[in-house]
Amino acid sequence: MSDLREEVRERYAAAARSVKDGMAANDWDAQLSCCDPSDGLGVQLYDVTERRDLPEDAVLASLGCGNPTAVAELHEGEVVLDLGSGGGIDVLLSAKRVGPSGKAYGLDMTDEMLDLARENARKAEATNVEFLKGYIEEIPLPDASVDVIISNCVINLSTDKPKVVAEMFRVLRADGRLGISDVVAANELAPADRAERGSYVGCIAGALSFEEYTGELSRAGFTDITIEPTHELTDQMFGAIVRGRKG
Repeated sequence: MSDLREEVRERYAAAARSVKDGMAANDWDAQLSCCDPSDGLGVQLYDVTERRDLPEDAVLASLGCGNPTAVAELHEGEVVLDLGSGGGIDVLLSAKRVGPSGKAYGLDMTDEMLDLARENARKAEATNVEFLKGYIEEIPLPDASVDVIISNCVINLSTDKPKVVAEMFRVLRADGRLGISDVVAANELAPADRAERGSYVGCIAGALSFEEYTGELSRAGFTDITIEPTHELTDQMFGAIVRGRKG
């Protein structure tokens, strides 16, 4: 599993380097994007006015399958954590929504993405953001320190999803919530079926089914769980909005 994590890290490091060269992240490797790069859906899920106010490199680095900031219902003064923050697009958008009295953290394991995100924050003059290096299975924040967790097509890449879910529950405050975009498989697809439809680093082979995702969240203690498919990425594999609350 450590080899798979290193493969993911190296591919996303290369994606960050491609952005530095003026290309979109998935121009280097189309399978890195959770959306079809030919339609640009990952970027199109962000309102044009949101994209216009961001540094170009933050937009170019977007590789997700949704727009979690649009579904997380962020409020002034809240503390937000983005798991797998990449080039920082969702952190910067979150920082604007929570305002100067709030804070937006980004967590990523890739030095190249962290460097890119910090430079984007500097260009955006965002003062209420902080980018942390670490793994989503070992979140470097204290217990009960976050109001909202967002993530954009990253949890499916983890090789230890129960640990990710447990960590999310740990760092959320009481009544804290999830607003996650991720890839989810139809319940009838076995892991082998998912692997036939796409690679692990392409966000397909490692995706949980709707039932598995709901079960992991429920076992950790989350309530009010909903998983809403938004679009089909490939046969019986969906981009979806995952919500839950720490009861």
